Amino acid sequence: MERAAGSLQEQALRRRERLKALKDRQLQGREPADGEPESKRALEEAEAEKHRDLKLRNYTPEDEELKERQVPKAKPASVSRDTSVILTVELWFPVRDLKRDVAKKLEKLEKRTQKAIAELIRERLKGSEEELAGAVGAVAVEEGDSD
Repeated sequence: MERAAGSLQEQALRRRERLKALKDRQLQGREPADGEPESKRALEEAEAEKHRDLKLRNYTPEDEELKERQVPKAKPASVSRDTSVILTVELWFPVRDLKRDVAKKLEKLEKRTQKAIAELIRERLKGSEEELAGAVGAVAVEEGDSD
């Protein structure tokens, strides 16, 4: 247990040394001003560095030195493929939803259609049975006459 605690302390010391070395590298070459905190100086230098990288995107300068800092016009990416994919996906969803909603109604219609077809077939069969019975009766009457 003491060994684990000792290794944690060693790791903490190494971490502190690395951080101190990193700070020293960052502050190397600068003399601190009297009474000025280091964090304040670091913030001021970061702001000064940020302002040095002036980039002109929407302004066309007349000065030659500023023209060098002008950012070239951006070309918009082609969105035709992206929009076609999006439209395809969006259309697929409504079609799927419509099919799902209409499927129940189609089932009912299919049942009614099958019943109507069966009824029509029965009517035709009854009609053909009557014709057949009439034809058979006519043949029997003719045979009886010829005897």
